[in-house]
Amino acid sequence: MALIERVKSILVKPKETWPVIAAEGGDAASLYTGYVMILAAIPAVAGFIGLTLVGVNVLGASYRMPILGGVVQMIVSYLLTLAMVFVLALIVNALAPTFGGTKNQLQALKLVAYGCTAAFVGGIFSLIPMLGILGLIAGLYSIYLIYTGIAVMMRCPADKAGAYTAVVIVCGIIAGVVIAAVASLFTPTMGVGGLGGLATGGAAGTGNVTIKAPDGTNVTINPGAMAEMAKRMEEAGKRMESAQKSGDSAAAGKAMGEIMGAVTGGNATPIAAADLKTMLPESIGDMKRTGYEASGGQAMGIAGSSAKATYAAGEQRLELSITDTGGLAGLAAMAGWANMTMDKETDGKVEKVYKDGARTVHEEYQKDGSRGEVTVILANGVIVEADGSKIDVATLKKVIAGIDLGRIEAMKRAAK
Repeated sequence: MALIERVKSILVKPKETWPVIAAEGGDAASLYTGYVMILAAIPAVAGFIGLTLVGVNVLGASYRMPILGGVVQMIVSYLLTLAMVFVLALIVNALAPTFGGTKNQLQALKLVAYGCTAAFVGGIFSLIPMLGILGLIAGLYSIYLIYTGIAVMMRCPADKAGAYTAVVIVCGIIAGVVIAAVASLFTPTMGVGGLGGLATGGAAGTGNVTIKAPDGTNVTINPGAMAEMAKRMEEAGKRMESAQKSGDSAAAGKAMGEIMGAVTGGNATPIAAADLKTMLPESIGDMKRTGYEASGGQAMGIAGSSAKATYAAGEQRLELSITDTGGLAGLAAMAGWANMTMDKETDGKVEKVYKDGARTVHEEYQKDGSRGEVTVILANGVIVEADGSKIDVATLKKVIAGIDLGRIEAMKRAAK
């Protein structure tokens, strides 16, 4: 695939690749749809998984963003990343004469788009928020990529490439701060835990890459699944480009949805929220249902539905939710979440992620029974979660088991 080969070449041999890129034709639309929009989805989607499914531990407290809130953040961060590439290209082009270069907006856009490849690909580390700093390290390599290409693409003297790159990066940081401020109006911000050790390796005969974190977390990434995702996105990108050239805004919007849908595996509509609601019982033991909520929606090819209910009896409180993202299994295939395991314990807290057949189970609870949470990702990607106060983990697991998970897995999604 041309996209995969270009990623490899710019990362491994940038000095040889930049002259090839400089000689290529094309336009901004094709560059965006065929490259930027595809790779920019990696950090957006990986961040979604990391914040909503894996979670963050800050000062001993664990936090996971609600699924629908995570979808909003993913969309906003994705769109702002696309905007940042364009803004940085404008900066590169405007500064060209200052450093003896030649202004050329398309070449500037190509420099930024391909130069950001390492940062885009490094976004995969957002799958595990505590490893997010590795994404920053990948971003530093992108600075080097821009440095190696700026003289070639903008035709500036080689001895001015360093200063040119430095000024661009400083201006880019300022622009990034402004864009981050805009993003904060729509999404919450979170800190990231520190980094311990890291080891990577491929499972024998599989071609997979396994990330092993020092806290006992293992995540296996399937490059083949990522390549298949990229192929679907590239095809949708071509349709979007064709629609833009013909002036068909409706077809362009549909293709945009297909691009995001390719990332999420969203090739089907989610199970109706009303159907999910029927799976929530009226009572659980002595706890009576005190309220419920069912909702659904779609944006940019990412569809979701959710039903949740609250229960109470004395000091006991429980929230039970069922969420369908219209094919979370597609996200799992890309990211390897379904192959994630974890087993860690402190004086007062236990956290585990393990496989139960085709299902992935996440347990997190206080040993004193003051709070606990059990989440099950079913084989079809539907998420069932029980979050309780003054309820021990054994009871939470019984609550999950009391729902007909097999019936939920058998529910059919309508094709788009």
